Amino acid sequence: MTSSSLPLYIAIGLLMVDSTIELSLISSMIAWLHRRAGGSWEVAYNNSSFSLHGKPLHELVDQGHLSNGAAGTAFVLVGTTGTLVLLMRNRSNFWRKGFTKTLYMFWLIATVLSAILTLCALIFTFLVTNTNSGLSINLRYASILKNQPYPNQVPYDLGQWTPEDWFHAVLRLDLVHQSERDVISTWIAVMRGSRYNLIPMFVIGVAVVVLALWDANNRRRKTTDYRGTMQVKEIQAV
Repeated sequence: MTSSSLPLYIAIGLLMVDSTIELSLISSMIAWLHRRAGGSWEVAYNNSSFSLHGKPLHELVDQGHLSNGAAGTAFVLVGTTGTLVLLMRNRSNFWRKGFTKTLYMFWLIATVLSAILTLCALIFTFLVTNTNSGLSINLRYASILKNQPYPNQVPYDLGQWTPEDWFHAVLRLDLVHQSERDVISTWIAVMRGSRYNLIPMFVIGVAVVVLALWDANNRRRKTTDYRGTMQVKEIQAV
């Protein structure tokens, strides 16, 4: 590893750490949502209470899948593959190996595509969450569902729920148990964290792209200069 490649290695390391954080947040969130699928929240209403199903019916989760895919791509293709390719590149016979050189070019392209995928996940996640942030739970309707999943569309509440928007709406209800409110607040923070973590992941991903292309250009220029020097020496020797 040369000193000029050090910033690239650091950026790749940071991207792997940040993408691991994103994967961990999403995985824990998904696991909790599955556990809550058959549960309920106790809501006070009309001097009594009723059980509200833990999750709405057919909630929007595509943004989570996209974010998970972006984080996995950043970790595997850009991080793990990039580290291996750069280590292989340091071998003296690297450029004589057609496969390894092709793999290196594939990795350079993958860094760009990964950054674009992260940007798409960032935009889509914020767009979907903000678009549906104004939804509220119709208490009268929810109270007669008998712990059945709250549908996406009911009179006066047209729209679809994301997990984050749903639990924000649940928090606005008069929950009987404070412990349930605390649990929901904790997991909303996790959901918000996974959403906002896409911002540094994208910034670091762009940094990896810039440094990777800059490093590749330096490598190409040094190789060209070396070949030119060798040709001059051969001519002088003749």
